[in-house]
Amino acid sequence: MVDAVVRARGLTKTYSDEVQKLEVLKGIDLEIRKGETVALMGPSGAGKSTLLHILGLMDSGTSGELEVLGRDARRLEEAEKDAVRNREVGFLFQFHYLLPGLSLLENTALPLRIMGMSASDASKEAAGILESVGLGSRLRHLPSRVSGGEQQRAALARAMTAHPRLLICDEPTGNLDLERGEEVRALIWKMARQEGTAVIVATHNPDLARSADRTLRILDGRIAEK
Repeated sequence: MVDAVVRARGLTKTYSDEVQKLEVLKGIDLEIRKGETVALMGPSGAGKSTLLHILGLMDSGTSGELEVLGRDARRLEEAEKDAVRNREVGFLFQFHYLLPGLSLLENTALPLRIMGMSASDASKEAAGILESVGLGSRLRHLPSRVSGGEQQRAALARAMTAHPRLLICDEPTGNLDLERGEEVRALIWKMARQEGTAVIVATHNPDLARSADRTLRILDGRIAEK
């Protein structure tokens, strides 16, 4: 049996108000397996971010089936979704979202502290993962005191510090130059493969997409495999 981390069948998302109804996702069928890297491409406004938010349990679909990490998303209470996101899903966005008043070490340790780990153990774990992304000499630096590429590497370290089973990335190299973007891309794949983490990355970068195990394209609210 396929070890699916994410499985969607007929997943839809519709936004509506008194004036209009907008169908963003029109029947998504998708399966992502353990340790697999998947690139998601498509024009701006095609629904890539909407789909990622639903797969990451930050939003809900309108209809269809969705199983995330062995759980039926339709049956999860909000507290249960929070617990899954905190412990088993990592997120990496175009902007790093590091807390400006905390050091890189404190930012990276924060998910572990939220999970209940002691300050000393969380710091030790965070220091190790920052070292693995080349930031061992920047532990005490504030985000404003490091480069954009280093900020994004710290954000990746924070996303991976709890050893998630699923990593969701939304344009993770979009704010970086070509060289820094390639560094971050290589680190995402390296860390995910070391951990056996499934990854889905929304991107406009064809080089990043080509380096993934599979590339999916979203058009008109539906997905096709390239």
